[in-house]
Amino acid sequence: MPTYIIVENLDIRSGRPPYTYKGREGIGSYANNAAAIFIEKGRHITIRNCLLSDCGNGLFCASQSADILVEHCGLENNGIEDRFYEHNSYTEADGIIFQFNHYGPLRKGCLGNNLKDRSAGTVIRYNWIEDGNRQLDLVDSDHKALINNPDYRKTYVYGNILIEGANEGNRQIVHYGGDSKDTERYRKGTLYFYNNTVISTRPDRTTLFRLSSEGELADVWNNIFYVTNSGDQLAVSNATGTIRLTGNWLKTDWRAGHGDLSGTVIDEHNLTGSYPGFIEQDSDEYHLAPESDCRDTGIDLLQNASPHPVRHEYVGERLTSPRHLDGKIDLGAYEFVE
Repeated sequence: MPTYIIVENLDIRSGRPPYTYKGREGIGSYANNAAAIFIEKGRHITIRNCLLSDCGNGLFCASQSADILVEHCGLENNGIEDRFYEHNSYTEADGIIFQFNHYGPLRKGCLGNNLKDRSAGTVIRYNWIEDGNRQLDLVDSDHKALINNPDYRKTYVYGNILIEGANEGNRQIVHYGGDSKDTERYRKGTLYFYNNTVISTRPDRTTLFRLSSEGELADVWNNIFYVTNSGDQLAVSNATGTIRLTGNWLKTDWRAGHGDLSGTVIDEHNLTGSYPGFIEQDSDEYHLAPESDCRDTGIDLLQNASPHPVRHEYVGERLTSPRHLDGKIDLGAYEFVE
């Protein structure tokens, strides 16, 4: 088993049809699912400060991998036209952390998701993730070792900026649970989703979460959910599962769903308004202005999320800075600093 490997400072591109390569048997053609980096198996593998673009998949990680760290990378412009099966990253591991990365749009006409993951112990923090069929597609494994891992039931997403563009295909931001239709394999645990800033500029409806079955729970707190459309075009849930919505900011007139829900949305102490008080949304400046209602209104970290406090913020060009902590946390991915 390969262990303790660091891959860093590489710019890898153009691994997809119609490009070709020269191999042992002469000139070959790339498969649709070729990847800039493919982790076949390994433990304690770090992918750092790499640019992965113009491939079928930017990063692919197979199920015999464990303890994977992906940080300070740029993943964009991947995918295959008219196909749902290739993504900016597609991973399945026993323990994986994504941090300080920039996920840009897929290639034009490509239908894949931005970050798709089937891992146990997934942590997604302090990233900028923009567009894709969904920004986050967190679904089921078909490997018993991962499904039986207690960490398969715990997924942490915090401190991220998630952006839905005007012309993206799927109106859902986050999918959690499974997509195999074998519900016994679904995650059926808790998605801890907190201190994220979620922006949608869709001219039609936006839905924040799709949970795959009644066995999925999303604990959602201290986030900013802002749509440029009217608030009645913003829905929290697609259909099923339970979403506990506590201490977030949402556009006035938001809806639990855009139709009949079989699941439950619990509304506890959330703020509403017409604008959350960003410094300058048009230039993607999502820090809070002094007059923002999102300042000093955050709730304390839930006990079950205590291993993952919010300690950093994403900075442009795939960098990070410590989050300024002054006793009362602000909503969203950025803390106001005088």
